[in-house]
Amino acid sequence: MACLFTAARRAVVLLLLAALLGGATARPAQGQQIAKYGADFLAGGVGARAIGLGGAYVGLADDVTAGYWNPAGFAQMPYPEIGYMHVERFGGVVSFDYGGAAFPVGRQSTVGLTVIRSGVNDIVNTLNAYQLVDGGGGEPVGQPVPNYPSSITRFSAADYLVSFSYAHVLGEHLSVGGSGKVSRRSIGEFADSWGYSADLGVQYRTGLWGEENNFTLGLQLQDAFPYIQSWSVNPNAFQIDNFEKKCRYGANDENIFSECLDADGNVIDDNAARFDSLFSQEIPEGQTELVTPTARLGSGLIVPVDEQGSSVTVGAGGDVRFDGRRAFLLNVGDVSFEPRLGAEFDYRNVVAVRGGINRVQHSDRLGLDLTPSVGAGLNLAQFSINYAFGDFGGASSELGYSHRISAQLRLEQPGLARSDDEE
Repeated sequence: MACLFTAARRAVVLLLLAALLGGATARPAQGQQIAKYGADFLAGGVGARAIGLGGAYVGLADDVTAGYWNPAGFAQMPYPEIGYMHVERFGGVVSFDYGGAAFPVGRQSTVGLTVIRSGVNDIVNTLNAYQLVDGGGGEPVGQPVPNYPSSITRFSAADYLVSFSYAHVLGEHLSVGGSGKVSRRSIGEFADSWGYSADLGVQYRTGLWGEENNFTLGLQLQDAFPYIQSWSVNPNAFQIDNFEKKCRYGANDENIFSECLDADGNVIDDNAARFDSLFSQEIPEGQTELVTPTARLGSGLIVPVDEQGSSVTVGAGGDVRFDGRRAFLLNVGDVSFEPRLGAEFDYRNVVAVRGGINRVQHSDRLGLDLTPSVGAGLNLAQFSINYAFGDFGGASSELGYSHRISAQLRLEQPGLARSDDEE
């Protein structure tokens, strides 16, 4: 036991050092910039059970959602699992879908796949719905074109992520894991990006009060190798239709604003210059963004309450960030700490209710800002379905509520059980 605990402690210390060093040394190279919210499309988490627990799941993760929360948790799975979740966030504005699968390999290893899509549809494009009019004395003022609704188009923004995970048992109580991630993001025809990163995780399980493996500690180093995403912009998508007409004024459109003319007095024909003259801003340029590592800490305790399988589960933890966020209660320099807390009552492993706190912030307008979550789950043999309700408290409630529904299938077939053979 002492040797295993020492090994776990060393693994945790090494990952913490990696997080601290990674966060401290993650500085943008020339042409790069730190993006505090560059991976925020992933921030909501996956699995309605985990989210109902306030995201305090890094130490508890032992199912297919471990590919997101802590890849080391895959090693606890005795059978293959398939999972799916659909989310409507902020009153249905943001649609989020997650799919995952994990398969035991031999006696000590597990491989997994995670696929995520987050999207916003029907974004209004008013690029061709504005013109310049005479504000007095030939001064141009932006104003909607006549019958402007017919000039409005719509587009979608979507973010995709695929990750491949591997977990391995190092001893009776200790497991480690890692995930390689690739992302693809697009904003209509205007811009898109490719990104890549990796997560590392460790999990330690032991027994308390005569129980087996009911106490857990976990650490995930999210974006251990800083998440880099390279954006490219399509200037042609910013094309201005009927540009000259939008620059003319007067009773018979006999005049044209000087802002729409080049140095030779001709109507500007360069698309970027046209955009600048009409909107007084430049077309965005492509850039490379860097997202610094996040160290996610977690612990869990499962306490049986009867002999029929009922139990109480408590999870606690926090996210340590290195990107200079100031809203969290605990922050020093560029380092901030975001606490998480959750609890669940499971009745005979059939019906569960849960609640948690997944964000504690402070703002001048609201003061102490708590973002709670609640949820429930139903287990039917090899199939489980869970629901979580969130964003109903704190500042996020002003954007609309969020509903999360997830389902998991455990393939408990004799031929699919974890093999006792050496790999």
